[in-house]
Amino acid sequence: MEFIPYIVTTIIILNVLLGFTIIFLERRDASATWAWLMVLLFIPVAGFVLYLVFGRRLSKKEIFTWDKKARLGLLAAVQDQLKSIEDGKLVLKYKQLEPYEDLIYMHLKNNDAVLTQDNRLDLFTDGQKKFDALIQDIENARDHVHLLYYIVRHDELGNRLADALKKKAREGVTVKFLYDDMGSRLLGRSYIKEMKKAGVKVESFFPPLIPKLNMKINYRNHRKLAIMDGQIGYIGGFNIGDEYLGKSEKFGYWRDTHLRIVGSAVHNMQTRFILDWNQASKRDILYDDRLYPSFEGGEPGDSGVQIVSSGPDSEWEQIKHGYIKTILSAKEYVYIQTPYFIPDDSLLDAVRIAALSGVDVRVMIPNKPDHPFVYWATYSNVGDLLFAGAKVYIYQNGFLHAKTIVADGLISSVGTANIDVRSFRLNFEVNAFLYDPGLGEALTDRFLEDSDLATELTYEMYLERSLWIRFKEAVARLLSPIL
Repeated sequence: MEFIPYIVTTIIILNVLLGFTIIFLERRDASATWAWLMVLLFIPVAGFVLYLVFGRRLSKKEIFTWDKKARLGLLAAVQDQLKSIEDGKLVLKYKQLEPYEDLIYMHLKNNDAVLTQDNRLDLFTDGQKKFDALIQDIENARDHVHLLYYIVRHDELGNRLADALKKKAREGVTVKFLYDDMGSRLLGRSYIKEMKKAGVKVESFFPPLIPKLNMKINYRNHRKLAIMDGQIGYIGGFNIGDEYLGKSEKFGYWRDTHLRIVGSAVHNMQTRFILDWNQASKRDILYDDRLYPSFEGGEPGDSGVQIVSSGPDSEWEQIKHGYIKTILSAKEYVYIQTPYFIPDDSLLDAVRIAALSGVDVRVMIPNKPDHPFVYWATYSNVGDLLFAGAKVYIYQNGFLHAKTIVADGLISSVGTANIDVRSFRLNFEVNAFLYDPGLGEALTDRFLEDSDLATELTYEMYLERSLWIRFKEAVARLLSPIL
């Protein structure tokens, strides 16, 4: 037993060195720094292991790989649009959207997110309808199919998708399939092997050195994109699995939000896919005009769209900034749906300021957790909203996974980013910011319909929660900066 003091001394030294690294070398924000120091202090051995799994940052080499990728002709278009806004010459198809030029300018400036105004949008809130449409579009593809999903299951829906992809590959269509290795960690080798055998090009995002032993819990590709022939694109919250069709006994009906886009915004989605594919694959996709075709039959629609992506490789938290700007732009109302509500101080302040300014702020969260610890952190944060005068709804008709914001029925956002620190800082995300009164009205109506299937959480009800719930909230909130 005489070796125990040496082990304890070693652990203390390692924790001190790690604490020094977190404070002086990594330069995290203060809340995350204190959260990690608390973990190291109270659970020194497990805390050290947790940091190695959850706390490590991307290496400069990993970030540089992204930076060196070509921007595929974006810069000229970005500079042209920036100048047109600065000169007061940007023409928006809907005059009532002119007050939001500053939001458009911000996305151009910090994310190279070109505004396109020739898009047609179809809104999906039901998984069966979304996947029926997606697979139909895959079956109709003539040149290429590009898919990126965070979670892919080897189940009925996963097999249906795989069959469609294999069929197109055998027909000579170029099919590329990118999935996140951690999100799809249960995906069997046979699933991938059969697709590759049929001619589908398959890559995984940040795979482990040792199969099935991925220690990179953070920095996952949480994006969901599908592009067919450079003409049709899908973006939103649905992953690939039977639970997204409402077939899970645990979650029941799965309420999500997804968009089908036809128009020039698809070209920007294509660029996002290419950059992610080239990060994951040794077989880079090079610029080719056929990947950015002109649209058959002329302009398909008149909806304005900016495709905005963010991640730990970015200098700015672009999607979070877009959320804040959208919330603060609201004059009448802002409706938010999110499975997790764990904002940092800046976004929480934006929501509170809107509510305190007389804006009708409503936030809807699910009634059941898919991650219990995250759920209690969410429950803690909504208390602050109630105190500021916002309304909070608990969705009761299954599980709410939608990530949507709509302000005054004019501007909105649909995508993959939750309102939490993980989505803003640790995951690779992509959202469509939308300048379309028609879609804004549709999202508003859907929120109100969902409200009929939800229970309003009042401030009086929140104050009556038990001591045990208060304890779980307190612990979850303390560690929320590193969840």
